[in-house]
Amino acid sequence: QVQLVESGGGLVQPGGSLRLSCAASGMIFRIDDMGWYRQAPGKERELVAAISTRGRTNYADSVKGRFTISRENAKYMLYLQMNNLRPEDSAVYYCNAKVDSGRQIDDYWGQGTQVTVSS
Repeated sequence: QVQLVESGGGLVQPGGSLRLSCAASGMIFRIDDMGWYRQAPGKERELVAAISTRGRTNYADSVKGRFTISRENAKYMLYLQMNNLRPEDSAVYYCNAKVDSGRQIDDYWGQGTQVTVSS
């Protein structure tokens, strides 16, 4: 089994910054693609940013130039630096990882961390 634990969410004013972290642990042989998703009330979960094992990144148009995704493969860590936050960025942010246990590759999700952007 694999666990993903997010941290770093909170309340921030518009224009502020937050850094989210995601720690993976458990039966891990290798972690493939990782990503951050978010879900606002009444909306579907959407991809915010993704990163491959080699560091290739992909961003939602709404966060390009403001958010930066990164990872530390040796530590099984994923990060999301969020700058110039807007009220519309408010949502529960989820960490996602495709984990190879050595036998198969499974999709895992964290429990989510709340980000609220408000004055």
